[in-house]
Amino acid sequence: MKNTILLLLLSACLFSCQTTETPADPKSYPARTPAGINVVVEIPAGTNKKIEYQPSSGSFEVDKREGKPRQIDFLPYPGNYGFIPSTRMSKSEGGDGDAIDVLLLCEALPTGSVIEARPIGALQLLDEGELDTKVIAIPIDTNLQTLAPQDFTDFSIHYDGARHIIETWFLYYDGLGTNTFEGWLDESKTLALIAHYEE
Repeated sequence: MKNTILLLLLSACLFSCQTTETPADPKSYPARTPAGINVVVEIPAGTNKKIEYQPSSGSFEVDKREGKPRQIDFLPYPGNYGFIPSTRMSKSEGGDGDAIDVLLLCEALPTGSVIEARPIGALQLLDEGELDTKVIAIPIDTNLQTLAPQDFTDFSIHYDGARHIIETWFLYYDGLGTNTFEGWLDESKTLALIAHYEE
């Protein structure tokens, strides 16, 4: 019995100590896949550290604000936060110049994971005058799913509480008045927006 318990503990430790192999350049993945989109996870669900991918070093680093590591002074991220590779919301069109942001709704995934997902809608915000869209997506892999809306209407009807939590979180996580709510896009308009900003 003791040997079995010891073996289980050792296996759990080895599994938890494994690192996810990070590609040399996560941004080299295509934006779209046959079944949806690719999502590069920067910030695992339940995390308060603001982690960002740095193309210059090819690494994921904690963002700095006023020279200090940035930690969100609010509730932790309600999903895995990252970006759609091979996209850019151009400043010339009112965007922030970065890749399209994504909130991937499922259990926490390691930083650097690249997950195939299906967009179910998008939250549109203005962040200091720049359009800041947050695509809401769920993994294609049903083993990773914690909720399974088929589209934005289904999400709004059956997971309306989750939709309101996400909206409220993004409006307040960086301080009152920083972000302004502009509206929601359904899944078809979200896919059109992704295609528009695809590089």
